[in-house]
Amino acid sequence: MLVGLWLFCIIDVSTTRESQIRNLPKIVWLFVVIGLPDLGSMAWLVAGRTWDLRPIRPDPMAGRFPEYDRPGRHIAANPNDDEAFLRQVRERAEQQRQEYEARRRAEVEHEDRRSKGEE
Repeated sequence: MLVGLWLFCIIDVSTTRESQIRNLPKIVWLFVVIGLPDLGSMAWLVAGRTWDLRPIRPDPMAGRFPEYDRPGRHIAANPNDDEAFLRQVRERAEQQRQEYEARRRAEVEHEDRRSKGEE
């Protein structure tokens, strides 16, 4: 019976996802279970594995951007409700438009002077 428990625990440690393992890294649990068959197996069942399906640690491969899955992450407010934000966006857009027009006028004047000087 102890051999069956030991084999079960070795297979269980090997197939359990990292996010379901508590207290030690997976490879350390594998060495504990293999090195101490009876105590290691019991320790694995009690302290090493979570038996519910929720991950203890976030699985980095679960999503492409796990930093967005952090609990307590600030949720952005709706910009349509924030008049100060919209005013700032409009002012910045107008400033960029004016800078572009001034730059474009300077380029056109430079090209005109250059073409007149070459003719």
